[in-house]
Amino acid sequence: MNEKDIKSILTKVRKGGLTVDEAVQSLRVLPFEDVGFATIDHHRTIRTGFPEVIFGQGKTAAHIIEIMKKMSAQKSHVLATRLDEKKAKLIKKAFRKSIFHPASGSLTLASGPVEQRGRGSILVISAGTSDIPVAEEAMVTAEIMGNRVDHVYDVGVAGIHRLMNQKDKITAANVIIVVAGMEGALPSVVGGLVARPVIAVPTSTGYGASFGGVAALLGMLNSCASGLAVVNIDNGFGAGYMASLINQP
Repeated sequence: MNEKDIKSILTKVRKGGLTVDEAVQSLRVLPFEDVGFATIDHHRTIRTGFPEVIFGQGKTAAHIIEIMKKMSAQKSHVLATRLDEKKAKLIKKAFRKSIFHPASGSLTLASGPVEQRGRGSILVISAGTSDIPVAEEAMVTAEIMGNRVDHVYDVGVAGIHRLMNQKDKITAANVIIVVAGMEGALPSVVGGLVARPVIAVPTSTGYGASFGGVAALLGMLNSCASGLAVVNIDNGFGAGYMASLINQP
């Protein structure tokens, strides 16, 4: 349930099309709904502009399905992250209209047309092909939040000419997400090319001395490029969400 839904309910009460008791019944699950194993925050859309997101890792498919049923009943868009194919298959049996994005392990279920709210486009750049799963998580997140999203993949600093060949896309974007593992140098390069916010995402991709993404994280945190912010290792969701907030009017 979002702000428009509440205004609609209150307008109907004012005009006599809905009784006070009926309105109370419609709002009964606000601000949250306790289902025993989870306390679903139905009020989050009103506070933050987007519903609660389901972190699928560690949850059973049955629990995710039950949460999705409650969210769908409130006409909320659903985004579930970090799902394996086995869980996704079970969820899709329960929700035929849901879409599983295997590259990122994300699943979306739109309650209706996704309203395009972004002022401009969001561009997701990956340094290497191995970084694509995290980049895809950022893309899926930004898209379900109502943004136009494009991508440029495998343009890392080992062949910097590949990046420069995409200069038109890079300069046209309103917000840029740069996903990189190894030494994490690409966000600094991009940050030096544009007058736009750049969100850097370190990935756990790399050899032994990359320390599971810590080397890339520290490199990005110590970037000499201005206008660059950093999220946690492999946190494509966080980058997509932040880019969407920046891109809103």
